[in-house]
Amino acid sequence: MLQTLRSLLFLAGMAILTFVFGFACLLTIVIPYRMRYRFISYWSACNLWWLRITCGLGYTVTGKENIPNHPCIVMSNHQSAWETMALGPIFPPLIWVVKRELLFVPIFGWGLALTHPIALNRGAGRKAVGQLVEQGVKKIKKGHWILIFPEGTRTPPGTKRKFKIGGAMLAEKSGAPIIPVAHNSGNFWARRQLAKSPGTIQMVIGPAITTAGKTANQINQEVYTWISTQRDVIETKRS
Repeated sequence: MLQTLRSLLFLAGMAILTFVFGFACLLTIVIPYRMRYRFISYWSACNLWWLRITCGLGYTVTGKENIPNHPCIVMSNHQSAWETMALGPIFPPLIWVVKRELLFVPIFGWGLALTHPIALNRGAGRKAVGQLVEQGVKKIKKGHWILIFPEGTRTPPGTKRKFKIGGAMLAEKSGAPIIPVAHNSGNFWARRQLAKSPGTIQMVIGPAITTAGKTANQINQEVYTWISTQRDVIETKRS
């Protein structure tokens, strides 16, 4: 019961932060993109701090030294809303690959739109993959990083879902390395569950996976193997 009340307090604070930052973000449209992105990232940082204060849920990050100083594609497993907040402050400014519907969410969607995401229509099938590759290659050439959740949706711990091919196709066409990320956020912040469990989420950032000369299927399998293996290691440590 106490943890539920703490979770409600967190959600109330998150709503206030989203409201305040949502309107403040509109003022950042006149400043350079990277400065704007960093300002918007404070929303994530504030929410992560508030999550630790209210719910006792913190996190550790291993492998920050694996983040290079040139554009890459970040591919992470997706278990909860936590990683959508945590990845932004850790990496250089990221171009998010998101479902188009998120841009229509009041206030939150405004801030998201200002980060210039690649917004895809999930129902478009192969056309959406083509849009991802076309837009992604252009953004990488301009020096931007790309973030993709290859599972396509939140996947509970202990469940394995086939990775979608879009991110690997982008890597094949662009030649950009992939930085794989694994974490266990779903053990503490479960999908469609109000209460957040106290503890420490573990995130591991892996060495860059080279993509030059590899097919999309080869790239996808290599990323899948690394993330799945590392996620299992994290689960074993936790148990």
